Amino acid sequence: MTKTLLIIEDEAGIAFMLQDRFESEGYSVVHKDNGPEGEAYARQNSVDVILLDIMLPGKDGFQVCQDLRRSGINTPILMLTARTTNIDTVMGLKLGADDYLTKPFDMAVLSARVEALLRRAQAETPAKPAVQNDQYPFGDFLLDTSKQELYRNGSLVELNTQEYRLLKYLVQNPGRVLSRDELLDAVWGYNSDVTTRTVDVHIAWLRKKIEDNPVSRHLITLRGRGYKFLQEAE
Repeated sequence: MTKTLLIIEDEAGIAFMLQDRFESEGYSVVHKDNGPEGEAYARQNSVDVILLDIMLPGKDGFQVCQDLRRSGINTPILMLTARTTNIDTVMGLKLGADDYLTKPFDMAVLSARVEALLRRAQAETPAKPAVQNDQYPFGDFLLDTSKQELYRNGSLVELNTQEYRLLKYLVQNPGRVLSRDELLDAVWGYNSDVTTRTVDVHIAWLRKKIEDNPVSRHLITLRGRGYKFLQEAE
């Protein structure tokens, strides 16, 4: 079945290059050159992946991403940015983007990441049988996978889509050493050939939400090896 790719990009040359590449790979491609029109299309039509530029006329990519997520649209979003600062990267991921690439980017890398997002979305689509254990307590927290929500002493803790997926994988694998490659494959659907700092960024954000006390740590960094999750904080 043909997958639909929505490109929200105001630079005509980049948009043409992206459209030409993905149409040659068999995608149905829709292009919008400003934020409001791109957001409206995503709301009103079924698309499989969104390539979203940050610097857009009318409404920037950050706001488009945030508003789509707030409206309940969970279509995978890969942000494209000419900026290289960590602040911009973290902001996009925090607002609900699934990943990002900095311009100029390698088209083969972009294509691989789009394919990975599609595989992950497809894997999550089929109805899953009910699980007996859908609640995972740790410290003052409770992750309820049936509601896809995190609570601290009964109060809801806001998580974006990728933060939730990452935390779910961590709490379901307590005490194990989890490499970045394993986390990329399990949470983002990327193989080990795809390099990205996305894991580190999301780990940092999770730490801010579940480790406000620096003495109490659930997420342990193992230099050169990856991360380990502890149900009882150190």
